[in-house]
Amino acid sequence: MRTLLAAPKSAGVTAAVLSAFCFGGSGPFAKPLITVGFTPLQVAWMRLAGGALLMLPFAVRHAGALRRAPWLLLGYGLFAIAGVQTCYFAAIASIPVAVALLIEFLGPVLVLGWIRFVRRAPVTRQAAIGTALALVGLACVVEVAAGLRFDPAGLLLALAAAGCQAGYFLLSDSSAEVDPRALVSYGLLVGAAVVTLVARPWELDWALLARPVQLSGTPFPALLVVGWVVLVSTVLAYLTGILAVRRLSPPVAGAVAFLEPVVATVLAWLLLGEHVGPWQLAGGALVLAGAFIAQRSAPAVEPTARPVEVRATPER
Repeated sequence: MRTLLAAPKSAGVTAAVLSAFCFGGSGPFAKPLITVGFTPLQVAWMRLAGGALLMLPFAVRHAGALRRAPWLLLGYGLFAIAGVQTCYFAAIASIPVAVALLIEFLGPVLVLGWIRFVRRAPVTRQAAIGTALALVGLACVVEVAAGLRFDPAGLLLALAAAGCQAGYFLLSDSSAEVDPRALVSYGLLVGAAVVTLVARPWELDWALLARPVQLSGTPFPALLVVGWVVLVSTVLAYLTGILAVRRLSPPVAGAVAFLEPVVATVLAWLLLGEHVGPWQLAGGALVLAGAFIAQRSAPAVEPTARPVEVRATPER
């Protein structure tokens, strides 16, 4: 990892693209597991528990972070990891992957609402424009004019995932003193522990792992798909994300992160046959444009305070 962190800036761009691809594949690969019989909570538990186990060496190496910022690590595990994962996986059980992820990417917009109405700090004109674009895009994605085309419970769960993503952004703004690898490893440990309490993995039907799941009309062992979700969409995604954030500026890393919904949409179409209509495509473009503008606006907490960075490193 130290060698990677010393890589040139071009390696940071490559890592950011790879991270977006890895994170974007979590939904398309997780949904067949839900279809075959696992609950969304069980899929989230397998992902978090597997990722926590593989990231355990980083947790041991950075044990001092527990003394320096215990509440930060707890909040990160609860909201940025456990909350996002469970709400997102529960959402894709009833609505398309692309729709759930586009709604989740309203996180930067919710951060602006928190800053404006809770902290009562001013926001920039660009932030207001970005918020308006994202909300119009959301209306197109869910087809409000047609009376909400998608399952209301799924939409609410996707919005809850957006809220947890906003919590990630706010927590990231106060985590400069914590090594990113410590944040991720302890976040996964906390998230796995929390989800264990509600997923009840001791009741999991392990025989389902021997069943095939359908990807692009081809059967694959469910265990192989779980391995992809853990190794690629969790561990590799976070490690390459760390490299990207360390080698690139937050605006550049944030811009590349917005490839994730595009990757998820394409993979959901290729692997699951989930087609996105013209309204969803147009609305998705508006959501991403608005969230991108909001992410780059950096509103101030106080007139004399430093700007708040809305970091767009993904956490799916």
